[in-house]
Amino acid sequence: MYKNKIQKYAKQFISPLTLGVMTIIFGLVCVFALRANNSHMGQLRAAVYAADKNNTNVTLALQNLQKYVTRHMNTDLSSGKGAVYPPIQLKYTYQRLLNQESDQVASSNAALYTEAQNYCQQIIPNAFSGRTRVPCIEQYIESHDSTLATIPSSLYEFDFVSPSWSPDLAGYSLIATILSFFALIVAIIYRFARKPLLSL
Repeated sequence: MYKNKIQKYAKQFISPLTLGVMTIIFGLVCVFALRANNSHMGQLRAAVYAADKNNTNVTLALQNLQKYVTRHMNTDLSSGKGAVYPPIQLKYTYQRLLNQESDQVASSNAALYTEAQNYCQQIIPNAFSGRTRVPCIEQYIESHDSTLATIPSSLYEFDFVSPSWSPDLAGYSLIATILSFFALIVAIIYRFARKPLLSL
């Protein structure tokens, strides 16, 4: 008696209709979970841009974004093939680095002029006028002049790659969708194999 009931419920559970409904439900859950992952990534990315603009703990904001992207599906922030620019560019960080480098160069060049005067005074000590030392000073500055160094792009450009599958709601619902879809196909084939087409 119980065996017959179990068989009856099992047939109902593995019916194409039931499996079709399950596939749709799991699929919808997967779509919404993927969108939620992407939406949260967008919030974390916005936090990075805000921290960059306000110069408030950019490193922590970047770490939070990187951890989330590398652990969840549908959050990819990688350049990809043929991309001209990385997905994350911290323009305010770049400007601060550029200003810092410019200040260092200006300070270095100011000290350089004094060095040039002292150097030329040593090699031309008998000159009563600064006029005879001018070419020496110009040559010294030209050979020792500091220029702006190239700022490494790794300090202000970032990209993060998301996994193909992640053990979260999106990942598990994706597996459930695939499994229920294949079970649906098998159930339909099984029905066709056991009964004539008209009896379906």
